[in-house]
Amino acid sequence: MTATTITTVPVPGGPHRVEVTLRRVGVDGVDLNVATAGAGPAVLLLHGFPHTWRLWTPLIGELARHHRVIAPDLRGFGDSARPAGGYDAGTLAADAEGLLAALDVTSAAVVGIDVGTPPAFLLAMRRPGLVRRLVLMESLLGSLPGAEDFLAAGPPWWFGFHAEPGLAESVLPGHEERYVEWFLDRGTLGDGVPGDDVRAGITRTYAGREALRGAFGPYRSLAASDRQIRAALDAGRLTVPTLTIGAHPVGRALERQLRPHADDLTGHVIPDCGHIIPLHRPAALLALLEPHLAETRVA
Repeated sequence: MTATTITTVPVPGGPHRVEVTLRRVGVDGVDLNVATAGAGPAVLLLHGFPHTWRLWTPLIGELARHHRVIAPDLRGFGDSARPAGGYDAGTLAADAEGLLAALDVTSAAVVGIDVGTPPAFLLAMRRPGLVRRLVLMESLLGSLPGAEDFLAAGPPWWFGFHAEPGLAESVLPGHEERYVEWFLDRGTLGDGVPGDDVRAGITRTYAGREALRGAFGPYRSLAASDRQIRAALDAGRLTVPTLTIGAHPVGRALERQLRPHADDLTGHVIPDCGHIIPLHRPAALLALLEPHLAETRVA
C-alpha cells in the first residue's frame, strides 16, 4: 500500500479545503485507487456509473471532520485496475471487505449509490458485525418486488446497451466525454456538475475501450448479482440499521424493495433532486447522512 498523491477538496459553505490522500491498495490481486481523508469512525463510500471517488467531493470535507472517509474507485472504474471479470455485486462486496481489512478497519458505515448499492447491501448481509450503519441510494436491488412502478415502462435504455458484451465500447471511443457528460447533466436535472475539476476528473477516466469495458462490467453481471441478492435474503434478514435515500428517478422503489426484509429501515426522498445526489444536492444529503452515521448501534 503506497501513498501516491495528496489532493484537496472544498469544504461546503466556506473557503476551506481538506487534504485527501490517494493511494493504491491491492485487494485479492486487484489494485484499487482509494481516496482517504479525516479520522474517526470509518465511512466507506461506494460510487456508481459514470462516477469515480470524485462523486463524493462535495461531502468529503464535512464528513472528514468526524470520520475517516474511505472512497475507492471500484474495480474497472476511475484509476483502479480493470480485470477481465469480477464485476458482480458479490465480488465488488468482497473487494470492499478486503479494502477495509487492508486499511485495518474493523467497523465501518457503508454508503452506496447506483452500481455501488448492491455490493454495499451484500457486504452488510454477509458481515453485519463489520458494517455499523448502511446507506443505500438511487438504485434497485435486482428483481426484488417493489420496483414495479419504476419499471412500468421498462428498465432504462442504457442497461441493455451496456449489458451487450463488446457493443458499447466498440461505438463510443472518441465520444466518451460527451457520453459521460450526458449522464452527469441528466443526473443533476440539467444543472450540471459543480466544478470543472470534478467533471474533468471523472470524464478523463472513461477514455478508451478498456475503461469503457470495465465501467460496463456491472451491467453485464446483473443476472449474477440478482441471484446473489436473492440468495442472501433467502439465508437471512438485513439487520444493520439502514437508510434509503431516493431522488429522481428511483424515488421510493428501493425502500419498497427492502421494507419486507429489513429489521431497521428508514426511507427518505430528496425533492427536486437528480439521480446523482452527492453532486446535485450535497447539503440535503449531508442533512440525512450525518445523524444516521452519528447514531451508535445499541447492542
